[in-house]
Amino acid sequence: MGKRLVVIGGVAGGASAAAKAKRENPDLEVVVYEKSGWVSYGACGLPYVLSGEIPRLEKLVARTPEEFRKQGIHIHVHHLVVDVDPELRTLTVFDHQERRTFQDRYDYLVLATGARPSLPPIPGTEQEGVYTLRSMEDGESLLKALKGAQRAAILGAGYIGLEVAEAFRKRGLEVTLLELKDRPLPHWDQEVGNLLKEELERHGVEVWTRVEVKALRGQGRVEAVETSEGVVPADLVLVATGIKPNTLLAQAMGVALGPTGAIATDERMHTNLEGVYAAGDVAESFHQVLKRPYWLPLGDVANKHGRTAGAVIAGKEARFAGVVGTAIFKAFGLAVATTGLSQEAALREGFQARKVFIQSRDGAHYYPGSQPLWVELIYEEGTGKLLGGAVVAHGHGALRIDALAALLHQGGTVEDLLSLDLAYAPPYSPVWDPLLIAAQQVK
Repeated sequence: MGKRLVVIGGVAGGASAAAKAKRENPDLEVVVYEKSGWVSYGACGLPYVLSGEIPRLEKLVARTPEEFRKQGIHIHVHHLVVDVDPELRTLTVFDHQERRTFQDRYDYLVLATGARPSLPPIPGTEQEGVYTLRSMEDGESLLKALKGAQRAAILGAGYIGLEVAEAFRKRGLEVTLLELKDRPLPHWDQEVGNLLKEELERHGVEVWTRVEVKALRGQGRVEAVETSEGVVPADLVLVATGIKPNTLLAQAMGVALGPTGAIATDERMHTNLEGVYAAGDVAESFHQVLKRPYWLPLGDVANKHGRTAGAVIAGKEARFAGVVGTAIFKAFGLAVATTGLSQEAALREGFQARKVFIQSRDGAHYYPGSQPLWVELIYEEGTGKLLGGAVVAHGHGALRIDALAALLHQGGTVEDLLSLDLAYAPPYSPVWDPLLIAAQQVK
């Protein structure tokens, strides 16, 4: 009889682990337990369903349970794993549909329990009209709420808050974005935040920064947000103040957490327990710039985690080398991409960090339709080692960030950047690429 792999969580990392393991070793018996009714979907697409750009939630699904079953993978939705005994290698599962509990066993176990919203400790978050956006069920709830809403308040100006601000405006809502720090995208440097604030306000979003949310007012249904700077009327509130790894089950079974609070793994995604692996937003990664564990809850990282774990469990050689923190998102007409460390983060980490910030264009100045493009480079004084960077553009020009990310993975320097043979044609770049223009400013 073949070995039995059980995956807890069927989204992103969990789905990838199951599919890769079965593909590499067809003799494996693969079972997936997912607490929700959805598996293998692109949660990053949820804001675009809310905006109406993607017509329905089902478009986000990569593989249905039926498609997994055709591959020989046993998918069980609406099944919650409530306990795991790592010594006996057994687990207790609650079937929500049949309202019953049963036991199962495993030879290998993948924990892919994801992350959950981190709600701020303010009164009123339990009322109707208050939402988070993490799962397909969250998306379903928000879609229904949008039909009657007129004024929305968004708590938090990170990726989700910024993307949903655009979605709500496209639905015709009045939108107020509330951020505790002094700029949108507060984990990055001021120049990028300023560009974002201008773009948001140009499209009718009220942006309140340096504002503390005191309470959500209402009598069972939210009516307004009380802040340190005044009251914001709202019949819909999105809380986008962050997430945290969903490690409750892992901790209960004795899985070790790392310094970030997510599950600690090695390069093969193996935990401290024999036969137990972790993948996705519940697990740490290794940061190639910081040279230490780092938590990066992004969909592409989750899928790489799962692919690595699945290959290893199937008996193949695989390693996940780590991350440099690359991300990209859209806010109205701007594409904002970052990688590595901001200057503020680099200084906090003890680097002698300096930066350059330049404005260029995404095509030759004479080419019709070329638009402004901004580049930020963060580097170490003295060595010239690249520490991070950002590209802000009006389209796909922001994908220049991938060149910087590749250099960061290799420990590259500004000189290495200057030596790159980058593509040039007037529709796509000035004769000197904006990355090279920025590198030339480094002293």
